[in-house]
Amino acid sequence: MSLRVRLVAKGFEVPLVVEQEVAQGAIPAGHVRVRLAASGVCHRDLIDRQGRIPYLSLPVTPGHEGVGRVDAVGPGLDPSLVGQRLATLHRDACGECPRCLEGNTSFCAQAAHVFGLTADGTYATFITAPRSAFYAVTLDEAALDDATAACLACTFGTAYRNLVTRGGLKAGESVLITGANGGVGVAAIQIAHRHGARVTAAVRETRHVEALKALGADEVVVAPDGRVHDHCGGFDLVLENVGASVFPHALRCLRLGGRLASVGNIDPTRVPLNLGQLIVFGQTVFGAGGATPDDMAAVLALHGQRPFVLPIAGRMRLFQAEEAHRLLAQGGLFGRIVMSPDPDTEVSP
Repeated sequence: MSLRVRLVAKGFEVPLVVEQEVAQGAIPAGHVRVRLAASGVCHRDLIDRQGRIPYLSLPVTPGHEGVGRVDAVGPGLDPSLVGQRLATLHRDACGECPRCLEGNTSFCAQAAHVFGLTADGTYATFITAPRSAFYAVTLDEAALDDATAACLACTFGTAYRNLVTRGGLKAGESVLITGANGGVGVAAIQIAHRHGARVTAAVRETRHVEALKALGADEVVVAPDGRVHDHCGGFDLVLENVGASVFPHALRCLRLGGRLASVGNIDPTRVPLNLGQLIVFGQTVFGAGGATPDDMAAVLALHGQRPFVLPIAGRMRLFQAEEAHRLLAQGGLFGRIVMSPDPDTEVSP
């Protein structure tokens, strides 16, 4: 059975639609068709559904986290790709512009295929997209299970890019990770710990404290109101995963010359920025975009040395996509919800 979930209207008043027996069309040149084994549910899916990003093209299949094996290829691609294990990046890349040539494919100005936004995403049995919108998963299912692989780029890839590639994290530095119970948060704790940093995780609920310490956090700050600067400060690098309700407080946690990577946008409220603080204290604020194939090669190498842990908050079926969105919107999940197109998948919780 071939399934796909469809977002037909902005917002949550109109439920997601599940279509069955979906016909597969011709595969365009340079594209691959992947039979998906798992799809992650990310908070960006809710942002897309709300129409907060102006490029939303309806109707569309949501989702940008997925893994599977190539089922067929379009003209111009090597048929030997069939059977290869691929996982999604956020979007495609031209491979020819200055940004692509320097390795910053997530900044490609020619990219047009953005999963779940301008093009159909991963809430489906099959997905067809440019080959450049995927990266090769060089580990098999025994070394990297489908649930983790589906979400790897958006969680560990994002964390690696912001902390290491763009953030320049060095051993011995101090790192603050806000929204640490989410997918990027739990990944960032492990990435920072592996790189020899002293890691402080910030959450709103005490129930996450021990689990975060087990993943490598040296300290866990509980700030129900998001005012993390009331509890800690003086950090070399801050990974801010929440948005407006936490960003101003996280910025105040930086040391002189510190860096802040802005990743989260759960709260879309505009944030006032004290330019004087940045100027006088010599601080840097940046947004790093999505992971590149080079970032993912580094993440896969680290996982191969010692496996990362991605807590799975729930395993669901595509039929339950609406319920998955409802659970995610409630907040407080530890890790990621993962869905399977297999109707016989065991569901938890």
